[in-house]
Amino acid sequence: MNAQTVLLAVLDGLSYSALLFLVAVGITIIFGVMNIINMAHGSTFAIGGYLTATLVATVASIHFSPYWSVLLIPLAAIIVGGLLGGLLERLLIRRIYDKDPVLQLLVTFAAFMIFEDLQRIVWGGTPYSTGELVTALGVVDIFGITYTTYQLLVLPGVALAVFFGLRIALRKTLIGRQVVAVAHNREVSTTLGINVKRVCFLTFVLGSTLGALGGALSVQTTSWVLGIGAEMIVLSFAVAATAGLGQIEGALVAAALIGLARSFSVYLMPELEVLMPYIIMTLVLLIRPQGLFTVAQARRV
Repeated sequence: MNAQTVLLAVLDGLSYSALLFLVAVGITIIFGVMNIINMAHGSTFAIGGYLTATLVATVASIHFSPYWSVLLIPLAAIIVGGLLGGLLERLLIRRIYDKDPVLQLLVTFAAFMIFEDLQRIVWGGTPYSTGELVTALGVVDIFGITYTTYQLLVLPGVALAVFFGLRIALRKTLIGRQVVAVAHNREVSTTLGINVKRVCFLTFVLGSTLGALGGALSVQTTSWVLGIGAEMIVLSFAVAATAGLGQIEGALVAAALIGLARSFSVYLMPELEVLMPYIIMTLVLLIRPQGLFTVAQARRV
C-alpha cells in the first residue's frame, strides 16, 4: 500500500467507526443501566434512516435548501427515539426487566421482526437514498485525496460530540448521576428515592435516539434497503461485545478498532471485509471473555 491508499483507508475507517459508535453506544447505555440486550435496536437504526430520507425528500420537493437536512437529521432521530423507543419501553421492555435474559433476547428479537415487517409495509422494497447534504457540503483535498466534507468532518464530529456529551451529562448532571446510580445498584437507588422506572425509560429513549441518529446520518451516504437494520445490529453487537457490554469509552475504542480494521481489509484482503469485525471480536473474547474492559468497569456507564 502506498501512502495515499493508507490515508484513504484511515479516513474511510474513521468515518465508518463514527457510525458504528453511535449505534453501539445506544446498545451499551441500555445494557449498562437496564441489563437488557435490545435486539430491536436495529429497527431504530433502520427506521431513523427511512424517516430521514422521507423528510429530506419532502423538503426537496418544495425546493427548500439542502441545508435543512442539518435540522431534519436530529429531528428524525428524536421522533424515532421518543416515539418508537418510548412506546417499546412502556409497552414491552418494562414487563421483562426481571425475566430470564434468554426471554428478554427472544422478546426484543420478536419486536425487531415485527418492525421489519412494518418497514416493508410503510416504505416497501424500493431502495431509499438521500445525498443532498453531502453534495451541498462539498469535498476537501487532503494530500491529493478528494474526500467529502460530510464523511471527513460531520460524522466523526457528531460521534465525538455524543461521546463527550454523554460523559459530561453522566458526571455533571443530576439525571446523569441517577443513571450511574441505577447502573450500579437498582435496589439501593430505589431506597435512596430515585425513580428507577423514570431513569430506565429515559435511558431507553436516549439509547434508541442514538441508534436512530446513526441511521439518519448513515442514509446520507448509503442506499437504504430492507434488512439493513439486521446488518447493523450484528455489527454494533460485535463492537459492544468487543468493548465489554455497558462501557462507553470501550465502545468508542472498539468502534475505531473494528472500523479501521474493516477499512484496511477492503484494500488489502477484500474477501475478509465482512468477517473482519467478527474475527476481531473472537480474538478479543478468547483473550478477555468479558471484553476489553472488566465487568466492574463495564457496568459504570
